[in-house]
Amino acid sequence: MTEPDYTQSAEDHQCLLVVVKPLGSISKSNFSCVFNKISSVEQATLQDSHRATWIRYKQYYPPENNDWGDFQAHRRVVGLIAVAEARGTQELALIFESFDGLRGEYGTCLYNWRMFVFGLTGEVVEQNRTDVDFVGDYERLDGLTRTVEEFTSSLFIVLESKRLDRASEKAGDKMPLLCVPFEKKDFVGLDTDSRNYRKRCQGRMRKHVGDLNLQAGLLHEALVNYHIAVETLRSINDFLWLAAALEGLCVASVVSHYGTTCMTTKARHQGASTQAEREQRSRTGTQEVLIDPGSLTTNGIGGDPSLEIGRAKNCLSPDDIVEKYREAISFYAKYRQAAVIELEACIKAVRVLALQKKRSEAADFLQNAIYIHVDVTEDERIQRYSVLSELYERIGFRRKAAFFKRISAMQCVRAALPEPGWKACYELLLDTLQGYNISLDNPQSSTESHHGWPAVQLRILHELVYSAQRMGNPALSVHHLTFLLHSMLDFLSEQEKKEVSQTLERYAASCRGHSTTLEIRESLKVQPIALSKLPIVRSMKLINLPPNLRPVKLKSGDGLSTPISSSSPFIYSPIVVQQRREQRANQIDFQWVQGDVCEVQLMVYNPMPFELRVENMGLLTSGVEFESLPAALSLPAESGLYPVTLVGVPKIPGPITIAGYHTEVFGIPSRCMLQNLPHCKVMCSTVEVVPALPLTQLTTSLPRCSGLIAPSTLGDVCCNAVVRLFNGETQEVSVQLENIGKQPVESVELEVTYNHQQGDSGTCGMTWDTQELQKLIPMQPGSLVDLTLSIHANFDFSNTDGSLADTQDEMSTAPGTPFSSPARRVTRPHKEYHTPGGTPPEQNGRLGPSPLKIQEAVLLVHYTGGPGATAGYSRRLSLSILIEVEPSVVFTNLTAVPATSSQRCHLVIDVQNQMEHEVQLQSIHNDDLLLRPHENKRMAAQLHRLNGSTDGTGSPRGLQRAEAEAVCRQLGLRWLILSNGRKGEASVARVVSPAVLEQLRLAPLQWDVEVGGLTCIGEELVSTGVGKPLAVTIRLTNGTAVPAGPFCLELRPFLDFHNGLQDCALKSVAVFLGSNSSHLPQIQPAGVATFHCSCLFLFPGDFLLDIQFQDGTGQFPASWLCLPTVHVHVSEQPA
Repeated sequence: MTEPDYTQSAEDHQCLLVVVKPLGSISKSNFSCVFNKISSVEQATLQDSHRATWIRYKQYYPPENNDWGDFQAHRRVVGLIAVAEARGTQELALIFESFDGLRGEYGTCLYNWRMFVFGLTGEVVEQNRTDVDFVGDYERLDGLTRTVEEFTSSLFIVLESKRLDRASEKAGDKMPLLCVPFEKKDFVGLDTDSRNYRKRCQGRMRKHVGDLNLQAGLLHEALVNYHIAVETLRSINDFLWLAAALEGLCVASVVSHYGTTCMTTKARHQGASTQAEREQRSRTGTQEVLIDPGSLTTNGIGGDPSLEIGRAKNCLSPDDIVEKYREAISFYAKYRQAAVIELEACIKAVRVLALQKKRSEAADFLQNAIYIHVDVTEDERIQRYSVLSELYERIGFRRKAAFFKRISAMQCVRAALPEPGWKACYELLLDTLQGYNISLDNPQSSTESHHGWPAVQLRILHELVYSAQRMGNPALSVHHLTFLLHSMLDFLSEQEKKEVSQTLERYAASCRGHSTTLEIRESLKVQPIALSKLPIVRSMKLINLPPNLRPVKLKSGDGLSTPISSSSPFIYSPIVVQQRREQRANQIDFQWVQGDVCEVQLMVYNPMPFELRVENMGLLTSGVEFESLPAALSLPAESGLYPVTLVGVPKIPGPITIAGYHTEVFGIPSRCMLQNLPHCKVMCSTVEVVPALPLTQLTTSLPRCSGLIAPSTLGDVCCNAVVRLFNGETQEVSVQLENIGKQPVESVELEVTYNHQQGDSGTCGMTWDTQELQKLIPMQPGSLVDLTLSIHANFDFSNTDGSLADTQDEMSTAPGTPFSSPARRVTRPHKEYHTPGGTPPEQNGRLGPSPLKIQEAVLLVHYTGGPGATAGYSRRLSLSILIEVEPSVVFTNLTAVPATSSQRCHLVIDVQNQMEHEVQLQSIHNDDLLLRPHENKRMAAQLHRLNGSTDGTGSPRGLQRAEAEAVCRQLGLRWLILSNGRKGEASVARVVSPAVLEQLRLAPLQWDVEVGGLTCIGEELVSTGVGKPLAVTIRLTNGTAVPAGPFCLELRPFLDFHNGLQDCALKSVAVFLGSNSSHLPQIQPAGVATFHCSCLFLFPGDFLLDIQFQDGTGQFPASWLCLPTVHVHVSEQPA
């Protein structure tokens, strides 16, 4: 035996060997078709018998192996079938000659032979040879099957005849000595009459008969003969044949235990069945109908059931089968010439042990097979390692199977070979990948936890890349090199990363189509590899639109939330609620707008030790149409986390999901999906796209502001500006609104919000003309609207931070002083009051300049239009204006002068100019006051008393505020800078104290004085003539809720010399018609008391008529009892 058969299995011992050979000019495809048809006949049966024998077909079998046919019957070629194709008689004659020569090669061992000739018709086919069949064409092969069945039946008949001949020999008869080829020379001159010789002949013959019985389907007889042969051969130490008998005993026991399984797996070694039959046998649970050979006699007739008991007794147990195989192989090992037999026995034992699932014992047999030395050719060496790999795979030793498969691959490209087989090497290397935990058809498997030995995997992948390149398939080499870089990146050194990257870039530049799906073999298609680690993406975040682009749900809509679908017939559906909850968990809380550029931020990391250039990097989306705008970037070596912003434009409204991103690195395009990036942190990847909205731009005439006080307090700001005003000043600002989008603006609304600093008193205000703005709507794309804003600064004008002055002026009259006291009239206020020498306040200890007031106001512009308006969305622009307010004038004190009239009163106001300019302070019905920079002055003002019904809120604090505002309106204070013309308003609302307001209010006791038909309020001039009576009427109305009185009333004329002297003794100058005094009784609430008299002046001149009033109860303050002094001018001529 020189050529081992690595496909043998234990069940092959019961098969008849038939060689099928091609002759003539038949093509490989045609021969393969005929061979498959022939090999579909797997069994041969005898007529009138239920026994069957199995047929094994081989296309090549060394003739010298026939010499071992006596040693093991299944090694003898018993049938020969030739398949030829001829086109004429000459070619047919050559084919006949070749067929005869082929018969001669296999000698007399052939039981039968047959040749099928294709391509000839007519008279040529009329030949006298019975061993030749002519077939018309390759489409009609049904008759061929019947002929093969007859042929195999003839083989069974011959086998049965030989079996019967051998079985009929008696023990006393002289038997021939069966030998293997290398024993013949050893038995020359041997004593043939010795007892050992006879036993040797008997034992070997028994073993041979056992082989024939096994082939003939007589399992029981085979077991009996094997047992006898084992005992006989063991007694004479015939170890080689004893090993064969033990192996036969193991084979018969295997067939007895696993007959069905062995029969169904045998066809794999023949490779001869049709596709339909192969599929039928591969189905789980399929069993072939086969009569148990142990229940048959030598004639094929059912025997005694006791044979079953005998067969079970002679059959080895599964454990004994292993031991006997081990013993037989140990005996084979004693003979160097039987190395091929030993190797095949190890392979068959491994297949049996794999059937028994005894993996450890099978590994021992395989290890023994590895060290068996057999002289083989290069092709046989490759086949040997492939078979070892297959057997290791069968017993579950995947890594060891991959190891021998790789050795087999390396043998295909040995330097000694004239033509290295790179294709075969590549195919074998592919088979090793599974054993090393490498999966080419799952590109993302490397993102999971790593399995296997990285160093070994790296070497296998390098060899795979090199073999693909050498066999002329650059697309495969690019794919495998990309897979290597992606899956083994963490295990490459810095130098290896550089080399692999350079090689990949060079291969990719010279190859096209590497980014498509590649079909390596029928059952293996590989997808393009996504280089998701170049760069590594740690996080992905969807970016909200800038503040001026964000869509805002209109208040009249239903809000941003969407109601639960009403498709469910139930009022409450937990399934729908759960679906909505899952959708919201993955959906972000802001929206994008159709047609606007949207951004997604990635935090990436470059793991390479060199600068990494990433080209064509863009977003992959699902949902509505989205146009990705690719970007290119360059990441420094080992850059750390680096922010990258990818942009795109949604084309259609609706939900859109960011599924991943695409890149091109080293010329390799990659599509990286987020679901395959376990280390990438993604909060939400789905965002809603709302319909298109208009886009406007806001500009202003104000200068830009470098920073805001607190930009987070009023939300996001699109643009900012700064303006500086004096307190009380109003400035008009121009604001331009331009439509720079593609949709018309159909609606615009303005709103102002303020940021108040803690401790500020007062505020700034903005106003605009809404009607003028609405006239300019709608705004078409490209149009411009100019708005005018009025900004007014109105902070506190007092010297304190918002607190009301509660102190009385030093010039105020003390309570209880009689109204007619001359001191009241001496302290009559002047129009203005100067500090001594006009000393600046810093020098005389008065208040210095107030600090600068700062306030931030945000102008919000809400606008909408186009499809977005229909969907209920708008946009908002915000202009932040930083208003810096400088102090203008400050009112340090305000005092009410004691009243001289029930309808009017006087105020004394201390004012300070805190500006660096000369200011003119103006007031209604009062003279202007000129103030130099930082100068303090006092001014007097006259105003009407306040009516208590000014405020409508009813609260005391609201009443005080309304009365203070009424005082301001009556004063009408305004300031004017003379140098530049800037002007503004001033307010004393914060300076007016409750005590001052009390003096400014109208008294509940209302006095009405009429002199000469003229109503006198205060200091009115009444003209009359000498000797003409002057009628005086005094009316008192009780406006309190309690009775008032009684009161005493008296009229006294006097003369004022304006030098502090007065003359009250005018009895000879003026006389009264009636009483000049009266006692007014108690007046009920809402009651009225009236006093009448007339005064007659006897001399011309200017006189004063003083009305004195006394409250006998003292229940009312003196300010309520204030009556005016009437100035009377008496002329010489009667009026």
